Amino acid sequence: MSVATGAVDRHRARRPVQAVRDSLVVAQRNLIRMKRIPEVVVFAVIQPVMFVILFSYVFGGAIPVPGEKGAGGPLVYRNYLMAGIFAQTVTFATAGAGAGIADDMHKGLIDRFRSLPMARGAVLTGRTIADLVQTALTVMVLAVVAVLVGWRIHDGVPRMFAAFGLLLFLGYAFSWVGALIGLTVRTPEAATSGGLIWLFPLTFVSNAFVPTSGMPPFLRAVADWNPFSATVQACRQLYGNPQGIVSHAWPMRHPVWASLMWSVVIILVFRGLAVRKYRTATA
Repeated sequence: MSVATGAVDRHRARRPVQAVRDSLVVAQRNLIRMKRIPEVVVFAVIQPVMFVILFSYVFGGAIPVPGEKGAGGPLVYRNYLMAGIFAQTVTFATAGAGAGIADDMHKGLIDRFRSLPMARGAVLTGRTIADLVQTALTVMVLAVVAVLVGWRIHDGVPRMFAAFGLLLFLGYAFSWVGALIGLTVRTPEAATSGGLIWLFPLTFVSNAFVPTSGMPPFLRAVADWNPFSATVQACRQLYGNPQGIVSHAWPMRHPVWASLMWSVVIILVFRGLAVRKYRTATA
């Protein structure tokens, strides 16, 4: 083997290591930025806390959970609700991720990153990792608030952590959707609006806040195959919380596997699209 060939092989072997190192550097940069602007984290926590309080005390006694003992009781609904609120929190973080990337594009920071000898995609991977850390902190605070309003787990701590893992995995998957939106639009304001438009039907046409058994057949089929619904149902199953009447749809019968499958598919598709857009996007 020639010296040149050996050098090429060593360079190729270093590529994955370099990609990881570059991604972690970018993630550190974004985490430092979050630390210097704490109001971003504070506002990210306030919104889901408001949802918990409003849904628990305003709607808690009015929405029955079919198939559960004591259906219609506030405490039953709060335990049913919390998986949906957790999932909504990790997915709504997508809008912030898109706005952050759009802001970097608007300021020309992405162009400067692309001029550096760094791994392709490291900027986006680092950003999504930093957003995942922020989301994890938000979910931790939200879990404390949930316990204070009466939410409880019934199947043990290991299954609880497995549920939170599924939530964060879904949040990470959707952060790539936000990255693609942030690279596509021209301003951070447009990224925020574009990041929320598709999230509302995704979260509300689901089993997050009300059982799907009362929906029209077509809408119920959409909700049952919604990746958001799969994660919510998986979390309820792992927490031991009320699940209502479970549909015969495959994702509702096997929600843990469905949640994992959907998250992997979303990452593979939207990471590829986002990295491709990153190579060609201009401010």
